[in-house]
Amino acid sequence: MTEAVLLIGTRKGLFVARSRNGRSDWELDEAQFAMNFNNAVYAVAADTRPQRPRMFAAVASEHWGPGLAYSDDLGVTWHEPARSPVVFPEFTGTSLERVWQIQPANSAEPGVIYAGTQPSALFRSEDGGERFEIVRSLWDHPHREHWGAGYGGQAIHTIIPHPSDPDRVLVAMSTGGVYRTTDRGATWAPANHGIRVIFSPEEYPEYGQCVHKVAADPADPDRLYLQNHGGVYRSDDWGGKWVSIADGLPADFGFPVLAHPRRPGTLYLFPLQADGRRAPPEGRCQLYRSDDGGESWYPLGKGLPEGFWVGVMRDALCTDGADPAGIYFGSRGGEVFASQDEGESWAQIAWHLPDVLSVRAAVVP
Repeated sequence: MTEAVLLIGTRKGLFVARSRNGRSDWELDEAQFAMNFNNAVYAVAADTRPQRPRMFAAVASEHWGPGLAYSDDLGVTWHEPARSPVVFPEFTGTSLERVWQIQPANSAEPGVIYAGTQPSALFRSEDGGERFEIVRSLWDHPHREHWGAGYGGQAIHTIIPHPSDPDRVLVAMSTGGVYRTTDRGATWAPANHGIRVIFSPEEYPEYGQCVHKVAADPADPDRLYLQNHGGVYRSDDWGGKWVSIADGLPADFGFPVLAHPRRPGTLYLFPLQADGRRAPPEGRCQLYRSDDGGESWYPLGKGLPEGFWVGVMRDALCTDGADPAGIYFGSRGGEVFASQDEGESWAQIAWHLPDVLSVRAAVVP
């Protein structure tokens, strides 16, 4: 019997939802981690490569500071190391504010886990997330002193290891834009050609973009989709050049972007009004899906509420990778929604949670 597990990171702790009947009904576990200190969980992840999957939760406690916990029993119990496995070395002259992203590498590197942090840095673990080391080459990049802070902070929030080439890794940050390596991290180059900056005198700079999220198309890993701070883009050459795909959307602002786990050219967005009114256009809770790489769009709202005036954060939209693919998202109003049919219809599976910051799902034996 398979089990679907949904990790829900919120402003005040972690919740785990489970379904053991084909994702038809869900049960919500009690909150993990003490909530009285506002333990915000900005990132969650499920590493399903090992025989025994490992779950991660990046907890940023206002009292104890940031840390990274893991679970080897599908989120039932969690191990919190006494010392965070992600630590800035002394030479950096700074310290960890929070972990924004946890990303397993491809199948060719079974023990490798990446972490993206605030301040903007990339860390790499080779032992399944027990210990991390900073990727010095990106930290020492000459552009680093020019990277600015977005509204949520200055952080690497997207990490995309190429699924078939371990030499290639792509990251994105706010603000700074997209950077990529093709030599296993020895060197890094900006990859922002074609991405417009609406808040800068120079519209198309080499770097400095406020990228909100990037997703790779699993059916064509050199195809990427990007939600910018104003603008939605596609790249067909792994970030070499970006073209706008915003036509047909009610707004080109938003935070998450999600690629379908198997269907080429299929992606999902949650558009918001910009810039000062960050709510869905006309208060309609709708995802938008494209099945042709962004050439056309149509709304997905069956079962979703009207009068919806909250947003969906960059890591609060995910898929479980099953067939058909389950799609999930959580809102800043504490609701969590699930679709068993790839977004055609929706059911609410959680109510009245704290502000949802991150969600990740997995279907496991």
